[in-house]
Amino acid sequence: MLRGSLIDGVLAGAMVSIGGAVLLSCDNRVVGAVLFCIALLSICWFGFNLYTGKVGFLLADHSRAAMTQAFVGLLGNALGTLLFGLLIAAALPQLREAALTACEKRLTQLPWQTLLRGFFCGMLMYTAVWSFRERKTPLGILFCIPVFVLSGFEHSIADMFYFALAGLFRLQSLWFLLLVVLGNSLGGLFIPFLQRLKGENHG
Repeated sequence: MLRGSLIDGVLAGAMVSIGGAVLLSCDNRVVGAVLFCIALLSICWFGFNLYTGKVGFLLADHSRAAMTQAFVGLLGNALGTLLFGLLIAAALPQLREAALTACEKRLTQLPWQTLLRGFFCGMLMYTAVWSFRERKTPLGILFCIPVFVLSGFEHSIADMFYFALAGLFRLQSLWFLLLVVLGNSLGGLFIPFLQRLKGENHG
């Protein structure tokens, strides 16, 4: 189980990396934001292990197996984005400069801004995956992903790819990513938590 969860996590990280690469490649940001949807669409189609797609559902199933799968997935996501970030940097070196500019700008954010941007993204990620799982429609993905991209919200796994592509391996970068992971986690749990307070089974 652990090996499968890890491999699925690496594959999810790979697909997010491809989505990030196309976003950086597009001159039109709206087009790039829409094309970035290929990442979550493929992850949901194949059932890969994306932490930000799993964490919101831990409120409903917080068994040891579910929590292990989610956090092993996070490790796999980090490994996948690191590997594919380095590979894409080698294959498409022109993208490295764009990633470097974007990452340096991210590092100027105040910690509470980073946390909140991660929180809002987490809400949208939960909504996108919930709609795919429960309503059997990709529409949540096709709307929620461009919204978080165009709003400037932070997705921890995508950010891992951008920092790997940029080659920014600093302690400051790690701190930034940890804040985004925390924000994504809190945001992902926010909707199901409030639904549970209402007495509804949501997720």
